[in-house]
Amino acid sequence: MSNLRFPVAVIFGLSLVALGLSAYTVNERELAIKLQVGEVVEAKLEPGLHFKWPLIQTIRKFPSRILKIDDAPQRVFTLERTAMTVDYFVKWQIVDEVPFYTSTGGSQGVAMDRLREIIKNSIVTEFGKRTIVEAISVERVELMRDMLANATETAQGLGVELVDFRVKQVEFVSEVRNSVYNQMREERARVAAETRAEGREAAELIRSTADKDRTILLADAYRDSQIIRGIGDARAAEIYANAYTKDAEFYSFYRSIDAYKKSMGKAGDLLILDPNNEFFQYLNQSRGNQ
Repeated sequence: MSNLRFPVAVIFGLSLVALGLSAYTVNERELAIKLQVGEVVEAKLEPGLHFKWPLIQTIRKFPSRILKIDDAPQRVFTLERTAMTVDYFVKWQIVDEVPFYTSTGGSQGVAMDRLREIIKNSIVTEFGKRTIVEAISVERVELMRDMLANATETAQGLGVELVDFRVKQVEFVSEVRNSVYNQMREERARVAAETRAEGREAAELIRSTADKDRTILLADAYRDSQIIRGIGDARAAEIYANAYTKDAEFYSFYRSIDAYKKSMGKAGDLLILDPNNEFFQYLNQSRGNQ
């Protein structure tokens, strides 16, 4: 009886080893293919427990999660042949394990190297079609969309999908940056000078208009004052004429008194005349009456 237990134990042990070598699992975050003598014999394996022939068949697994390429900035030239550096990242994913295995040998590193070349060529091509302004600001969204479409088309056959293509930053290379900044400073100085010149021109126009308006206002005021003065003088002459007509002697007396007032009305006034002058006729008369 004991002699039978040993072969049974051996068989049971070998069965466990065979089971361990033939059983394998695939989880939800993996893609897997079954190989036999280096050839793909089964793909699209569902998550769960599976079996294979030990030693004859092998299993290759690949991540199904989204992967990322974030390399050093790429040097490119715009449509004006201006050198720039583009900092970017790309998200990609293995979606078809069979072409991925046949084109890259199942190596994630090989796939990333090929994608890097495809992406760099796409960046160089799309930036070369655009001016600096278009590449930096105006067409940034369209630029990224075109680069993604171009790279996706070229990457067909690798069994991967380019999920996203983002440009993080676009800068001038160091040897161009200083030149561009100098041009920008010169342009700002030119615009400032033009603005100041326009301001001075506008100020001169305002001043000349104000001077013109002032001259017109003064002329109008002087004209109106002369008219008013003329009317007043005419009215005064009319009053004097009426007074003279009614009483010539009183009118003459009034005019003489007014003349005395205007001639000697201020302190320090000095008037040298002959005492018998007609100017003093009413003063002389007043003395004679005394």
